[in-house]
Amino acid sequence: RRVSSHGAPPRLKSGAPPSDGRGVTGAGRRARDAVARARSDGARPAPRGERTAWLVLVVGLVVFSVGAVVREPGTDSLFLDLVVYEAVYLAGAVLCWRNRADRRSDRTAWRLVALYLLANVVADSWYTLVLTPLDEMPYPSLADAFYLLGYLPLGASVVLMMRARVRRLRTSMWLDGLVSGLGAAGLSVAMAWTTLLDAEDVNAAAVVVTLAYPLMDVALLVGVLASLAIIGLRRDAAPLMLGAGLVLLTLADLVYLVVSARDAYVVGGPLDLGWLLAVTTLALGGQGVLLTGDVRATGLVDEARISWRVLALPGLSQVVSVALLVAGWGEQLPVAAGVCAAACVVVAVVRTIVTFHEIRDLPVVRQQARTDELTGLANRRALLEQGSAHLGAAEGATVTPSSLLMLDLDAFKEINDSLGHHAGDTLLQQVAWRLSGVVTAAQTLSRLGGDEFAVLAPGATAEDGLRLAEAITAALDEPFVVDGVKLHVRASIGVASAPEPASTLAELMRCADVAMYEAKRARLPFVAFTGVQGSATSERLRTTEELRDAFVRGELLVHLQPQVALGGDRDAAGAAGPRPVVGVEALVRWQHPTRGLLAPGAFLEHVDRAGLQRVLASTVLDLSLAAAARWWGTGHAVPVSVNLSAADVIDLDLPSAVLAALERHGLPATALTVELTEDALMQDPERGSAVLQVLRDAGVGVSIDDYGTGYASLAYLRTLPADELKLDRAFTADVLTDPRARAIVSHTAALAHDLGMHLVAEGIETQDVLEQLAALGCDRGQGYHMARPMPLDALLGWLDASAAETVTPAAAPASSGSPGRPWTARDPPTGGSP
Repeated sequence: RRVSSHGAPPRLKSGAPPSDGRGVTGAGRRARDAVARARSDGARPAPRGERTAWLVLVVGLVVFSVGAVVREPGTDSLFLDLVVYEAVYLAGAVLCWRNRADRRSDRTAWRLVALYLLANVVADSWYTLVLTPLDEMPYPSLADAFYLLGYLPLGASVVLMMRARVRRLRTSMWLDGLVSGLGAAGLSVAMAWTTLLDAEDVNAAAVVVTLAYPLMDVALLVGVLASLAIIGLRRDAAPLMLGAGLVLLTLADLVYLVVSARDAYVVGGPLDLGWLLAVTTLALGGQGVLLTGDVRATGLVDEARISWRVLALPGLSQVVSVALLVAGWGEQLPVAAGVCAAACVVVAVVRTIVTFHEIRDLPVVRQQARTDELTGLANRRALLEQGSAHLGAAEGATVTPSSLLMLDLDAFKEINDSLGHHAGDTLLQQVAWRLSGVVTAAQTLSRLGGDEFAVLAPGATAEDGLRLAEAITAALDEPFVVDGVKLHVRASIGVASAPEPASTLAELMRCADVAMYEAKRARLPFVAFTGVQGSATSERLRTTEELRDAFVRGELLVHLQPQVALGGDRDAAGAAGPRPVVGVEALVRWQHPTRGLLAPGAFLEHVDRAGLQRVLASTVLDLSLAAAARWWGTGHAVPVSVNLSAADVIDLDLPSAVLAALERHGLPATALTVELTEDALMQDPERGSAVLQVLRDAGVGVSIDDYGTGYASLAYLRTLPADELKLDRAFTADVLTDPRARAIVSHTAALAHDLGMHLVAEGIETQDVLEQLAALGCDRGQGYHMARPMPLDALLGWLDASAAETVTPAAAPASSGSPGRPWTARDPPTGGSP
């Protein structure tokens, strides 16, 4: 960068930093999330060290720029040329070292760039302090050794950053890079050689060092640009800023090469400012300051633009190489430049041959891309192309009448699991062969994936589609023989037609898919799509998504129904005395923003479908314990009962979660009773019993809900860790009129007492039923006769009233539903436990 008064051969210094970008690696979702978090949190101030480095860099750049304008041309200034100049380099090194890249490889790459800048600081300091005062400046010198040594970490940084973005290169890509590199190398050698011809006293070492600078500059620049040509110009700050820094450095070095050969270089002039601008670009890249807009790994979408980007650099290199060979014909052209130019042309010819082979194999590749490998049928891509051609891909295009059949094999997973995947593949091949015998040449039979097939029948009406479905069903009736095993395979087929009710291929596939699942649900061989099925499916999906949002918005709540003791003291006339409250059952509700208050029956199936059982259990448990803490705080120490599902019971983490929730709400373990049905226990009896035993040992009550309505064995009841049985209203509603119902209640009460449990009767709606159940041995009762499920505030008033007087229907609040909404909206009229 400096030149002696004796006109020593020129020396080039160059560098190239990789550009990171704060959370801007173009890696897609992770980078997007990182930047989104940074923006949502606001612009957090940088650490003090980074702020200081930015201040030094900006002030140094401004001071040196002013000095380049006002200082006398050709004069030396130790303050500007050493202190200010190197301060900018040091600040840039600090900012690159403390980069905020999201990728680990990018963070390492930026630190290597910092090492490159530090090597330049050492070289510049040696040049200014040691070499400049000499009468005759040696070339090459120790400063050149440090300058060239800096290329090692710089090159490593380029490799690290590009390798993270270019995973796998085809032969054609490597050849494109080689063509670009040879063309750039030939041009650089020719320029450097032309400059050396104008210099005096050129020795071999000077020639090697002088050529090394531009060659390294261009090699790194070509590597970055070739990589950008392959991966595309995405909005990824790291490689873009790396390329920008390399361009600035290379331009500054090439300009220095020319002006120094003409002995026109001025110390502290605009050219020195060019190197400082390159350093500033690297610092900006390391800190991601230039990153703006949405960060997306957009990919390469436009095929024509991709071809232009890929071919631009190799094409330009070929033109340059041919121009060098023509310009140097009969003239003095350096051998190295001629070899590079000729090699570039030869490699370009090889690249053309490779391209010819790729084009020759293109029809085979195209056919493979549209064929299912296992069955030889058309695949989803081929079906989409054929369907778009028949139905009209563009909106508003004429839609040809067509039918689409979606076919899914029933119980195919069982065949795979029992006979193995090889048998499953063999079965799919046989099914494909048999379907091919039914489908005509004008129709498209495709395998969409797994055990799902589709048939597109152009020109077929809805009736034609149903006849085709009937023919397919008949063809599959005959058994298949797989590995010596005879298998009968049924299929569920959904039929949809265009232009009504579907007018596009996407709608046609959706309608056929809905009809296919309706056939599975109804256990029918085929079903034609109707609008009712589509609206029902859309409603289910809408409700499921609204339910997900309900957890976030806090729309779920609990209503509470008291349980009272059915036994008690009697007065002289034999009338029953006060019946104290012994428990409260929590019943989940959904306060829907448009449909009002919904009982569990309206949304529990959507909970199961969306896999939200554990989320629901956690939410209801927390709401129930928060409510219980309110009435325990007023002196009503009665437990709250919470229903659990099968997924909750077999969760080994359930006990710790329950106990943590109790502690969080400041309640003892006895404040909670968990309820579960017999069917939930039967999912995994041993594991469920182990989980319940841990809860029971901790003091949490365990209740078996809806006893007698499931399929549980009495053997499980003998070993089950439970405190109470809840008898469903199916047995309690008719105790006044049905002797068999009375017998079941009486013997169940005796069984519960003998097993050390108490019996809770549900669905009590009249005083007579209450008295009868008490006489038959029921310990507790629950139902509309005592109280309906009610919000927490209503329950607190009800508990206060029940503590002062006998619990009678008159003590229950007249309306315990949500404000302005009668209880008949969603609760069953029986008054059980909805």
